[in-house]
Amino acid sequence: MKKIINTLAALTMAALAATSFTACNGKSAAKNTAGAEKHYKFGFTCMDQSNPFFVLIEKTIREEVEARGDKLVSVDPANNVTRQIQQVEDVIAQNVDGFFLNPAEAEGIIPALDQLKAAKIPIVNFDTEVADMDQYVATYTGSDNYNAGKVCGDDLVKKCPNGGDIIVLDSPTMNSVTDRTNGFLDAIKGHGFNVVAQQDAKGNLQVAMGIAEDLLQAHPNVVAIFGGNDPTALGALAAANAANIKNTKIYGVDGSPDIKKELASSDSLIEGTGAQSPINIAKKSVELMYKIMAGEKVEPRYPVPTFLISKDNVNEYGTSNWQ
Repeated sequence: MKKIINTLAALTMAALAATSFTACNGKSAAKNTAGAEKHYKFGFTCMDQSNPFFVLIEKTIREEVEARGDKLVSVDPANNVTRQIQQVEDVIAQNVDGFFLNPAEAEGIIPALDQLKAAKIPIVNFDTEVADMDQYVATYTGSDNYNAGKVCGDDLVKKCPNGGDIIVLDSPTMNSVTDRTNGFLDAIKGHGFNVVAQQDAKGNLQVAMGIAEDLLQAHPNVVAIFGGNDPTALGALAAANAANIKNTKIYGVDGSPDIKKELASSDSLIEGTGAQSPINIAKKSVELMYKIMAGEKVEPRYPVPTFLISKDNVNEYGTSNWQ
């Protein structure tokens, strides 16, 4: 009996030792698995990296991604949607894990979205919504563009209570600019304003300057010009200055340092800008991308607030950086 008891005790001790060894090894393996930090490669495209707004978004996203030890593959289509589609295809071939995407054209970009969907690469769509968002993108973040235009229109109504003729320089292929234009036009509706011209400036300073030069020759007495972004407003400003226009109020959307410098100048025709924060858009985009990588649920849309910066309050925001 004693021999049997001793044998059982020995077997029990051996089993306990084996269990302890397995448990320790299991714990160690779990720790190694959990502790092994996965790294990612992301793609990035925006409509035009010559625009300071997108330059800062790309820079901020890159800094945030690289700070985590990950990589960003960035391409610039220079506002050409055909080129953007080809570039997206090239980046897909580099085996990226996710894509930060701002379309040159909301509808035109769909072939690239189809390729990303087929490759099962999640998209964080930023600043400008693509068409059929629900079908293609994991989530969207960007400025409240309608409000960015509306605050400019509200300011114009306050400063020109008798209304008057105005020029609108929009960009109908860019959903963000379309939303801003709609917000502006809704704000001035019923207040005596007459849109004498509405043309596509493609969000570009040089294009806007050329269009505004022609329009101001035909309509030199407009009380205001609305530009769908700050480069458009600055192009209109250059044209107005060349034509020696003195009494026109020019509005843009962005809140860029260049436009704020004009707002801080007592003799500039720039009157206001619907301000947004590219830094906050970029940081929110990165936050959402890493939630997606972690398998966490995200909402379809994350709006970033917009507000008016005008001659009346520009000193609160400074002129050297974005807010």
